[in-house]
Amino acid sequence: MGELRLMKGNEAIAEAAIRAGADAYFGYPITPQSEIMEYLASQETHKRTGMVLLQAESEIAAINMVYGAASTGKKAITSSSSPGISLKMEGLSYMAGSELPCVVVNVVRGGPGLGTIQPSQADYFQATKGGGHGDYHLIVLAPSSVQEMSDFVKLGFELAFKYRNPVMILSDGVIGQMMEKVELFDPIPRVTEFDQSWVATGKTPDRERNIVTSLDLDPHKMEQHNRDIMAKYERMKKEDVRYEEVDCDDIDYLFVAYGSSARICQKAIKLAREEGIRVGLIRPITLFPFPTKEIAHLGDRVKGILSVELNTGQMVEDVRLAINGKVQVEHYGRVGGVIHSPIELLEALKKTFITK
Repeated sequence: MGELRLMKGNEAIAEAAIRAGADAYFGYPITPQSEIMEYLASQETHKRTGMVLLQAESEIAAINMVYGAASTGKKAITSSSSPGISLKMEGLSYMAGSELPCVVVNVVRGGPGLGTIQPSQADYFQATKGGGHGDYHLIVLAPSSVQEMSDFVKLGFELAFKYRNPVMILSDGVIGQMMEKVELFDPIPRVTEFDQSWVATGKTPDRERNIVTSLDLDPHKMEQHNRDIMAKYERMKKEDVRYEEVDCDDIDYLFVAYGSSARICQKAIKLAREEGIRVGLIRPITLFPFPTKEIAHLGDRVKGILSVELNTGQMVEDVRLAINGKVQVEHYGRVGGVIHSPIELLEALKKTFITK
């Protein structure tokens, strides 16, 4: 068993970055994720590990520093919250186009605009549909516990380097601020073995210098580059879809939820089953690639599906696409920083599908 600690979700992210061998963190403070940078600073991570830690002058500067570090093959990580992530989106598009690995954490707050510092899941579209310009995707991991906040940093770097693609850990203010017991993984070496043929290390006796860019003025070459990237996304869909099923053996109804909403659904399932209502949960862990086939399979067995989100209806669109009209799919959400309760979810399930 690894080292056990009681930690906030944001602190677990920061400690995991240290233990995952991150070379650099570049960020800018914004609630509710500021503890990530504060923790890294309090640990004197440069003395502890040699990691570069820098508060940039803005979120735009931070993501471009990540771009520079990633282009040299370094493990770079950044974090922010909703409006700050919006400012990073141009850089993330550049990194996806340049096929560069990094990890970016979004501890989501309410919007639109400045909104509120309270929890939300309203950045689903931004995270899973590209967010910035052009045809690209981020790999999106959605933790539902402080333990997964830690584990997904390590996993995030593994996937980022496997696919040479930015990875987003899409959390929210609930998971970022709550405290739970965490089993920390043992530190791993900073330098890991990977194909370095793409790294911008300058000219060597064995090769010419690499130019890291997302620009190609030849439209035919640019088209082929886009097709190559699309093929990579299809590979992600085949090899790295992650999800969890809860109480799905005998279901009549199904919750689909991720992150903090999934935790609330688990209590709602217990209350429902006490009333004889057989409901289960599928929790997408990767929001991209999305568990489309798995949700479609469960859709063959149920009378109705409720997509539970802290927004006005975003993931529900992907659930409906997966189900393709086979069964009724509805959305239930709260916004503005209001968090739904298990009793509320049970009542919504009954009102939507059972008591009409």
